[in-house]
Amino acid sequence: MQIEPIKAFEDNYIWALRHGGQLAVVDPGDAAPVLRFIEQTGDRLCAILVTHRHGDHIGGIAELVARCPVPVFGPTREAGEVVTQPLHDGDTVHIPGLGAEFTVIEVPGHTLGHIAYYRLGMLFCGDTVFGAGCGRVFEGTMTQMQSSLARLAALPPETLVYCAHEYTQSCLRFAHMVEPDNANLAARSAQVAELRAKGQPSVPSTLAEELATNPFLRWQSPAVIAAAATRLGHAPASDVATFGAIRLWRDSL
Repeated sequence: MQIEPIKAFEDNYIWALRHGGQLAVVDPGDAAPVLRFIEQTGDRLCAILVTHRHGDHIGGIAELVARCPVPVFGPTREAGEVVTQPLHDGDTVHIPGLGAEFTVIEVPGHTLGHIAYYRLGMLFCGDTVFGAGCGRVFEGTMTQMQSSLARLAALPPETLVYCAHEYTQSCLRFAHMVEPDNANLAARSAQVAELRAKGQPSVPSTLAEELATNPFLRWQSPAVIAAAATRLGHAPASDVATFGAIRLWRDSL
């Protein structure tokens, strides 16, 4: 199975999963770039996967389904009118035509119903994890978001992390503020700068890269704890408190 990014809006990625002329797309916020992709490749759309209900992730579904009636998989808690196959934590998604299965992981925080799709070696996480960052906590709590991130952090380190936005460079700048002496950050920043200068995506990353450079997964790092303590004015009482202090710092910028 090939996986390719379809660019949408200013910084969204609609992930295209391709095999044998069949195509599934993840979070199609805009129909136009998907339709252009189909015209160029000749692929047949066979399924749509949704991680959460924000417009830049579902806005193109109605037009795509009107042209190509296909199942739309998505979170039960955010099914709305677009999802035809509502999913719960632990469900298995069989994608027709691709011969691929994904396990559903509920990751509330960014939204209350947010889900991710995982199969060995790959994770489609929507707006839960970004390159060196994480999504804002719009609907859930810091406890929910940290717990969701902990679930994803426990996946195999070689897992490729397919996030939905090209935010890596700005996230790395913040990560440097949190951990200025983290040598892994300097190496990753140079690598990402080279990719972006060539017009190439900075994602997917690996989970191992995120664990080494993403402050929102590094709540047990002494440097991150120290940064949280500076923000709080006292030592954080828990991993959630450390995460929350760093997330609120990012929100304030």
